Amino acid sequence: MGVDLSDLVEGEKRLVRDFSGQTAAIDAYNTIYQFLAIIRQPDGSPLMDSKKRVTSHLSGLFHRNLNLIEAGISPVYVFDGPPHRLKAGTIEERAQVKEKAMVEYTAALEARDLELARSKAQQTSRLTREMAEESKTLLKLLGIPCVQAPSDGEAEAAYLVREGKAAFVSSQDYDSLLFGAPVLVRNLTITGKRKLPRKQIYVNIDPERTELERFLKALSVSREQLVGMCVLMGTDFNEGIMGIGPKKALKLLAEHGTLEKVIEAKAYDIPEWREVVRIFLEPDVSDPGPIVPGEPDAKGVVDFLVGDHDFSRERVESPLARLLAILDEKRKAGAQLRLDKWF
Repeated sequence: MGVDLSDLVEGEKRLVRDFSGQTAAIDAYNTIYQFLAIIRQPDGSPLMDSKKRVTSHLSGLFHRNLNLIEAGISPVYVFDGPPHRLKAGTIEERAQVKEKAMVEYTAALEARDLELARSKAQQTSRLTREMAEESKTLLKLLGIPCVQAPSDGEAEAAYLVREGKAAFVSSQDYDSLLFGAPVLVRNLTITGKRKLPRKQIYVNIDPERTELERFLKALSVSREQLVGMCVLMGTDFNEGIMGIGPKKALKLLAEHGTLEKVIEAKAYDIPEWREVVRIFLEPDVSDPGPIVPGEPDAKGVVDFLVGDHDFSRERVESPLARLLAILDEKRKAGAQLRLDKWF
């Protein structure tokens, strides 16, 4: 799930309402995976409709986005395109992790250890092409724009922020900083109380805001050096050097200045490292044009969630009514603001 910079990054704690009036470029796959992992039954099984189709992602997208819009945030979901060839190893590794977790999940169920079962089940989440298309359908029915990235979604999201089409990238991963996102906000779509694994302890999950320039200044590195650090640690596009974590990588870049000099001095073998650096510093992105929220199709949402996927009508119609009322108030406020300009 991307590079781990948690030992170096300490984001500013914020409240969801602090981002009111801003557009969030949300890493779609990353967020949907979070919903698939978190929204589960006590035994770890995902939510399903009568046709045994997983609906955890739809539940998360529906309720969380209504909360974001109610808080004054305008979400834009950025979907991954075809992965770079160097990501094949990471994809295979993740598949093996899921298979192992599935075996452990089954064993935990047989042992009637529901807490362990749920923990292992969260690691088995799979986002299929059908789920991605269902997610796009629901988002469009809600009037939420979707952007299709030519390759990596976080790269495209970072581009949208640099171009002023969004205020920040929303993702649990730190990769968008490597792609040049000026601002990253973590935990935006999973804010709330969460139970710690295997413990009867609940913690509050709050949004964390990180500014790239402030982060680089705190570490006394350039973005190029940050990318070099992560290549040494290992990214989705390359295996890192055994024993090198964030702090050692930072020390090596401070001593030698560039990734190339580190590799020469230490005789490290990092295949295609120049291409990995290029992926982050010159990512494959495209301009999607104007990003404009649409009008929610209330009937379409009800037909899709209730009619097609067996959601409770009351649990869909009530939040939808709240959403429509919020949007109506915004339109009235906007109309009044325009009218005031004439006087």
